[in-house]
Amino acid sequence: MKNKYFLIAIAAAGMLSLNSCGDFLDRDPDSILTQEIVYSDPGLVKSVLANFYGRVTYGQRIDAVDDFTMLDEAIHYDGNDAETIDRNKWRPYEYELIRNINQFLDGLKTASGVEDVDRKQYEGEARYIRAWVYFCMARTLGGMPIVGDNVFDYTSGMDITTIQVPRSSEAATYDYIIKECQEVSSLMSKETNKNSGRANYWVAKMLEARAAITAGSLATYNTPAEHPLLRTSGQEVGIPADRAKDYFKTALKAAKEVINDSPYSLKITSDTDLSAKADNFFKAVCDKNGNTEVIWCRDYISPGQTHGFTKDCLPASIGQDTGSDRLSALLNIVEAFEKVNAAEDERGKACQYEVGTLESPKFFDSPLDLFADRDPRLSATIILPNGEFDGKQILLQAGVLLKENGNWIEKTARRNETDTINGKPILITANNGPFGGDDREINRTGFYIRKYLDKTPAAGTIGRGSEMWNVYFRISEAYLIAAEAAWEISRNNSDVEALKYINAVRDRAGIKPLTTIDHQKIMHEYQVEFAFEGHRWWDLKRWMEAHKLWTGNANDRSACRLGLWPYKVVAEGDANDGKWMFMEKDMQKLNLWRRPLKCTDTQYYSEIDNDWFNKNPKLVKNPYQ
Repeated sequence: MKNKYFLIAIAAAGMLSLNSCGDFLDRDPDSILTQEIVYSDPGLVKSVLANFYGRVTYGQRIDAVDDFTMLDEAIHYDGNDAETIDRNKWRPYEYELIRNINQFLDGLKTASGVEDVDRKQYEGEARYIRAWVYFCMARTLGGMPIVGDNVFDYTSGMDITTIQVPRSSEAATYDYIIKECQEVSSLMSKETNKNSGRANYWVAKMLEARAAITAGSLATYNTPAEHPLLRTSGQEVGIPADRAKDYFKTALKAAKEVINDSPYSLKITSDTDLSAKADNFFKAVCDKNGNTEVIWCRDYISPGQTHGFTKDCLPASIGQDTGSDRLSALLNIVEAFEKVNAAEDERGKACQYEVGTLESPKFFDSPLDLFADRDPRLSATIILPNGEFDGKQILLQAGVLLKENGNWIEKTARRNETDTINGKPILITANNGPFGGDDREINRTGFYIRKYLDKTPAAGTIGRGSEMWNVYFRISEAYLIAAEAAWEISRNNSDVEALKYINAVRDRAGIKPLTTIDHQKIMHEYQVEFAFEGHRWWDLKRWMEAHKLWTGNANDRSACRLGLWPYKVVAEGDANDGKWMFMEKDMQKLNLWRRPLKCTDTQYYSEIDNDWFNKNPKLVKNPYQ
């Protein structure tokens, strides 16, 4: 029995992904309409599809600012006792949406108001969204029940077990996603669309590549030897190692097709200046005008369909409304960007900054001098001390460095506080901070997130909000998937194909090419290329690397949340007067984020909720629950 009615609840979030078609925004929400009415009106058919797009923003998202603190790359200004990642934080279980999509597909077959060419496109998009839903469930939960095109309805007195579907194996779930992407790609256009808000042939190919590289990684790195309890007897969790190479071949083929044949390309600038390279990268991610890199995104549009990321994350000195400084980027991610002219054995590796100590400080004419030789993607991703955003300098000053009796002394104060030193009023701590204590809406680490900040006038206000998109796929991911897959297949650290693809991304960034490649260098490139774009946790999970970094041990640098505070030297008569120095700060010791980050095997897979299990006893619970 099929439902006779659709509930068309097209909220703003549901419409914006398809804003290239104006009539998508003209539908009345919350209307109960018969299938006959829906399928006789092309505009309503598109509105249903638009609603599906609006319901699939999973994981870290630009309209949920605190989600960025789930990783090792940012904190908010409030104190926090969090230690472990919430294993259920980003856990979707979207069978209601899958059922709605299946209803839509069923009705689409005989829709009188839809031309055949549009029918194929809409079918492709709907099935793609369904595949995306399965992928987002699989990456958190493992193998999931696959219901195909079925629309199950319960009738009083029927045998309920006939509509209870058991979990498929993890491998079978990824196989289904990959197969769906391969099939639906041929139904959809190969042309781009406005702001890349709709799925097309190339979006399906990107999901095929990402699903395959994920499955191949899990087959390779979630091994019985390393993680003996991280599997189930029916392989709902745990992919056989002998499947890995085929997955990597699938990923490589799909990624190469996107690279070689799609209308998307890396945004290259011939300008060799590092600041120009940084601006080029920022535009590759954040500028909608003429963008060649973004393949699929969750788009936003004003009025009415905006978010508050810019309002929440602008530095206080340029804040446009109440509530700013919410996020501070950590030194951990800042150090990940390698030196531009790194020696071969230093390339693709994090590098600590040499700042000296209070007893033996190192001085700089400008705070930016410390970062001058780093990968240009750093200043495109992070607002550095005394850096700029939208043409405005962002002063970050934790305090001043005084010299008393031949010893250097640090002095801090509340934001904007001055003191008279040598008869002159001197700013001690900047309006932006960084600062510890109990102040709110102030920077904690000495770094802001620049990526995803919107320069549009009034984008940082409550009244307008930001139109900045939430990027799902960029062409650079196809390059890195191709590099990773080629290396995984050959395990040759001189693999010519793998080096070609990873070096294309590095060349666009403005840093030296690699001459050898390995797993560590591949992981590094993903980290710096996609910082704050929602990749980090999922990459570390598929590689089974998070527990190695986030040990919960305060003696492990990678587990600590670190900052780097700049101080201005105020020492009249000293050769270093007016210069700057830095001191590393541990947020735990400042009593802000009070425990080192910790991940164990428990966090790698979410729990099967008891309510789901009670409704469907054929489900199998996940490890560690």
